[in-house]
Amino acid sequence: MKFIFITLIALGLQPVTWLGNFKTATEEAAKTHKLIIVNFSGSDWCGPCIRLRKEILESENFTNYAAANLILVRADFPRQKKNQLGKEQVKLNEALADRYNADGKFPYTLLVDENGKVLKSWDGYPDESPEQFVNEIKAYANNGR
Repeated sequence: MKFIFITLIALGLQPVTWLGNFKTATEEAAKTHKLIIVNFSGSDWCGPCIRLRKEILESENFTNYAAANLILVRADFPRQKKNQLGKEQVKLNEALADRYNADGKFPYTLLVDENGKVLKSWDGYPDESPEQFVNEIKAYANNGR
């Protein structure tokens, strides 16, 4: 683990942590006054979800910004047996989907404030560069919400 962290730093990538518990994320956001990104994903079956993760959410531009400025939450809904989540995580993901993604859109990404208010949503794969994606987030952060 230490090697991975050192390698990420050497490559200029800030390590980011995706939480699975929205309540924890809102508590952390309230303390730090950061915005929250919520990403609904089908990590092992949804092509646009995989592309979003690889091309934008794992990009250097996004990870560097997110590490310092965002709280990240992923609600994953894998289908393959080998990728199944624990029962508690499934409950958390389903509750989050009931609140924010009742239509079951994938990928579906939200920018929310510390109170859970949706500020911006991306339905499907955002047809933009990682820089444009981050700039949209910055616009909300810089406008004081």
